[in-house]
Amino acid sequence: MTHSATAVALAPATKDPVLPPATASGMHELSRFGIPLGLAGLGGGWSAARSSLGSPVWPEEILYGAATAVWLVLTVLYVFRGLRQKGTFRADLKHEVAGPFASFIPLVGILLSSHYSQYLPPWGAWLCGVFIAALAIVAAQLLAHWVAGGVSMQSIHPGYLLPVVAGSFVASIGFSSIHAHDAAIATFGAGMFFWLLVGTVVTVRLMTGGALAPTAKPGLSAYLAAPATANIAWMVSHPGPVGTVQLGLTGVLAIMTLLQVMLLPQYRKLPFSPAFWVFTFPVGATTNYAVRWLAATSLPGREIYAWTILGLATAFTLAIAARTATTGSARA
Repeated sequence: MTHSATAVALAPATKDPVLPPATASGMHELSRFGIPLGLAGLGGGWSAARSSLGSPVWPEEILYGAATAVWLVLTVLYVFRGLRQKGTFRADLKHEVAGPFASFIPLVGILLSSHYSQYLPPWGAWLCGVFIAALAIVAAQLLAHWVAGGVSMQSIHPGYLLPVVAGSFVASIGFSSIHAHDAAIATFGAGMFFWLLVGTVVTVRLMTGGALAPTAKPGLSAYLAAPATANIAWMVSHPGPVGTVQLGLTGVLAIMTLLQVMLLPQYRKLPFSPAFWVFTFPVGATTNYAVRWLAATSLPGREIYAWTILGLATAFTLAIAARTATTGSARA
């Protein structure tokens, strides 16, 4: 969470009189890309299980296939709306709450192209580079808008971590998948810088600016997306025994996981909404790393732990998908 996508339930700043349109579900259209993001995140967990636990290939291919289909449909619909309404994407970028979600489109593209590059090496690698470049452009546009005073402190939420922090780490993973090691390290460094910078701003806002609106609280799971993607990025760029940096990053992930456990009572009070998809990418990314980390240790029963974590993450994502479908049918 990045994650994931955060519900646009925070009240926008009063100085922004024109808001981009929302979907019929009440979510901003960009936030719907959290669905393929979550499916691809879980697909990464099953991909790790295939190499570490010998799991069959079909679960990851179904998840990546579903993510691809949803992503393509949402992208076509979004581009079509943009062609009808000039300046749509620019307006969405400047939206104080939904702006960071603009990064979801290339972010999902990186995950999908990284996966399919194993089947179509030249095309997959080329597409991965294109999506990384697109993410960099979107992130730079967002940063320029933020530092120019385009957002108020009250409107900042954990989703601001996704474009420049989790996004940089996912870009690093993408570079590693196409064997661009130096670029992977460079983007990892960028992610660490923005983790410190933007993470501090977001945390200060949450600690001093009052509680988030209830329907925006799922966005707190973005605190898990950052260390999860950082750990995966470092591990895939540094294969072999677990080193000092990896242990340090794992410690951060462990405390952020514990934070999410402490937040469970607040999450349980929330009424279900499509915004719950924001949980799926952090959960999928954490599962991905947990499977990889357990495989690299000599912990007794590590395979049982890995299968248990993977099973719980899969059940969680499927439950949200089923509840979303049920809720959508009821509304229809």
